[in-house]
This record gives sequence, structure tokens and C-alpha cells, in this order.
Amino acid sequence: MRGRFLAIGMTAAVLAAAPAFAQTPKDWVEPPDKLPRAEKGDPTRNLDFLFDALKIAPDEATAKAIEQRIWALWFVSKSDTANLLMTRVRTAVEAKDLDLALKLLNSLIKIRPDYIEAWNRRATIYFMKNEYGKSIADIAEVLKREPRHFGALSGLGLILQEIGDDKRALEAFRRAVEVHPRLEKIPDLVKTLREKVEGRDI
Repeated sequence: MRGRFLAIGMTAAVLAAAPAFAQTPKDWVEPPDKLPRAEKGDPTRNLDFLFDALKIAPDEATAKAIEQRIWALWFVSKSDTANLLMTRVRTAVEAKDLDLALKLLNSLIKIRPDYIEAWNRRATIYFMKNEYGKSIADIAEVLKREPRHFGALSGLGLILQEIGDDKRALEAFRRAVEVHPRLEKIPDLVKTLREKVEGRDI
């Protein structure tokens, strides 16, 4: 299944027929404005530890705290230059200057192609610019490097749902929920699409 998403065969005609978004939809999974920091030696610095904890989180508050730590690790780069560029990207997005944000991300990915969150952020910008094919391509790069990226999986599901591919959208959402069972809003989308694609339980 994982390989299927990394090589999604979207034709130009299908993407061209997709309706345009005026802005990022409310269901797009975004990182929090303030990211927590982990001290040296803190087990929450380890992504595997955090993802295991996320699956067994006893309540919404605990799951949200773990999710924020995961986002924090994804956002931190070993390069000061990359971190600075990402800060400028966020500022550009807040100013609604998507073209500038895209230029910054292009430069960032060129110098640090291993920086997963740069790919994810650019996928979001492409989506906001209605360039769905490019957004899907960048999401594939994210998932190639981090298959557990619930933000990218959720974004993929929203794009596929919007262009009418409900079956693959459901698969993407299910993968996101498998990684993050308490992911906000996405479980409801799984329920809605499951009834649409597979029918109601008798």
C-alpha cells in the first residue's frame, strides 16, 4: 500500500478538473504555532518513542502533547541556515506572500534535501496555489523519508478527496489514523468516506 501512494498516477486532465481552493482548508493538519523543546537526554527526543506513545495515548490532551513534540522534532534542522530559512517561510506565509515562501522553500530543499519538513511545507504551499500535482509529488517525497508523517498523509487524503478519488483518500486517511489514532478531525473523515466508499454497515 505504501508504494502505491508514492507512485500515484494522477493525470493532468484529472488535476486540471479539480476545483480551486481560496485558502488552506480547515482540515489540513498544521503544526502548532509554538513548538515545545526537549532537553538533552529526554526520551521524547526520539521519534520512535513518541510514535509508540502516540498510539497508546489515553486521552486527547496527552495525544496533543505528543503530537507537538513530534512536530518539534520534524521542524528542527541540523543546519542553522535551514532553520533561518524556515523561519522566513513562516513569516512569508503569515504575510500571505506565497510566491516568496515558495522561493525560500525551493532554496531550502536545494541545500537540504533531507529536511523533511521543507518538503511538507512546500506541498502545503503548492496546495494553497492550486498546484495539486506538485503538492502530491512533494507529499510523496515526505512519505518516502517519513512514512509516519500524519500531516502529509492527511494532506494527501484531502487532495484526493477534493479531486474525487474517494477510495484512495480513504486509504490515506486510514494510514494517518493508524499512525495517530487521535488525530483531530481525520477520524470523522474516515467514517464519512467509509460509508460513501464501502456503504453503511447493515
